[in-house]
Amino acid sequence: MSLINIVLWILFGAFAGWIASIITGRNKRMGAVANIVVGIAGAFIGGFVMENFFGRSVSGFNLFSLLVAIGGAVVLILVVGLITGKRR
Repeated sequence: MSLINIVLWILFGAFAGWIASIITGRNKRMGAVANIVVGIAGAFIGGFVMENFFGRSVSGFNLFSLLVAIGGAVVLILVVGLITGKRR
């Protein structure tokens, strides 16, 4: 994997995490690093769910991949919020 691909995945994760933090109302509490981590982890979660429960493979940089990453990031933020007991 080249350096350009790594940077693109980080930017993709940051964008997905940022959108997810806006959807969940936690944008003001999350910084750039948290958005990147949540976005990348959300992409893994969303990809896992899509592949194992819906039989759809997700890959590449496209709108479907972004929506799956955002969905996974939203789920991650909500689950972490439930575990830690933090509300809006």
